[in-house]
Amino acid sequence: MKSTAALLLQGLKRNLGAGMRLAVFLPVSRYDFRVSPGDFVLLWAFNLLAWLAGGMLRGGFPGYVDYGALPMALAEIPLVLLASLIIASLYRKRELLLALALLLISPGALFELVSSAIVIGLRFAAADTPPAVQLTAYVAYLSWVLAVALRALWVAAGWHRRQFIQGSVLLIVLFVFLLNYMPRTEFWAVYRETSADTTQSPILQEELFHAQGGLLDANLAALQPQRAGMADLYFVGFAPYGTQDVFGKELHTVSRLMRERFDAAGRSLLLSNDPATLGDLPIASATNLRAALARVGRIMDADEDVLFLYITTHGSEDGELSVELEPLELSQIRPAALARMLHDGGIKWKVLVISACYSGGFIELLKDENTLIITATDARNQSFGCDNGEDFTWFGKAYFDEALRRTRSFAEAFELARAAVAQREREQKLTASNPQMYAGAAIKHKLAGLEARLRAE
Repeated sequence: MKSTAALLLQGLKRNLGAGMRLAVFLPVSRYDFRVSPGDFVLLWAFNLLAWLAGGMLRGGFPGYVDYGALPMALAEIPLVLLASLIIASLYRKRELLLALALLLISPGALFELVSSAIVIGLRFAAADTPPAVQLTAYVAYLSWVLAVALRALWVAAGWHRRQFIQGSVLLIVLFVFLLNYMPRTEFWAVYRETSADTTQSPILQEELFHAQGGLLDANLAALQPQRAGMADLYFVGFAPYGTQDVFGKELHTVSRLMRERFDAAGRSLLLSNDPATLGDLPIASATNLRAALARVGRIMDADEDVLFLYITTHGSEDGELSVELEPLELSQIRPAALARMLHDGGIKWKVLVISACYSGGFIELLKDENTLIITATDARNQSFGCDNGEDFTWFGKAYFDEALRRTRSFAEAFELARAAVAQREREQKLTASNPQMYAGAAIKHKLAGLEARLRAE
């Protein structure tokens, strides 16, 4: 008689083989899988190891296991089981709960292998691989994963038109939710290479290192409370890329403009990784930004006041805003993370301006009726002017230093800036950055009142 361990290993082998046939659309049936609580747990544990191995392939060495990525992955389990429970109730088949959950995770190892192959393939392709090719590969991969999930429902539950359609909708909703609101970070984190002179980084100087401990608290405490009966503008500026000074210099000029023309004096907070200001300003990290937005949210009147958040940095094609201050290991910022910060801060009225390459990809997750969002580019193109020694990026110059000195309307200034940037790009024969704007219906009326007050002063 085989031991329990031997039976579980045999079941794992069987489930992996059936999961592969499921994923590549070869003939497979519900009875090709072995379903039990022990089999489900063992399969999930194997997928966890596959995730780790995939991260090693994608990231390389040296590196370390980042246990901070585990909570998000663990949270997927109850969501998958909950979706399977609802679908089982639709079909009125109690046994479908565990069977569907197991089928849904059975191709996990293959997904990791394919995603690693895509990443490595793009990495070793020509350096100028068009963004459209990369986007196509990404969309094709996600479409395949979703198609396999729907096939898992078909194989596990069979065809019952009404129940299958309802179950498919639920799986699609779960897929979109996990993709946008619970994206996984890598379980394997790579040690970042630092240049030989990182020991000279200003943040490593003792007086600056210790000064940072109290800078954020001091700057947060200095924020003035809102004025009852008046729509106050609170400005938060975030310049997190410390390797180039243009972002920090731009932030200071923008802050001065907001104080002088938009009545934000005493209600402005700057976070910057510019080495020149490390002794004066808190560093621009995701943690500090979260704390800043939480503090601003507490002192604002949610119904009266407006937040103006300005972020100026580099952006990546995979939807991240760059946060760099060598030799520190700082978290990059993705749309879902920024959306959570604003939601947790309880901030209702918002103007969000993001000046970074590919920043248009932030709009979808941040938009609502109470928000105006302006980005320097769409989701597929780069912006220009991010060079050391410059005082502004191209978009920052056009929007803040030119347009907002002519009007107090944030939306009107965008139209002026978009035209100016487009003309400059045409003159230099560059691919259009295509700045974007989204304006919720409610924020338009709110900002009209703020603009009227500022013009009258």
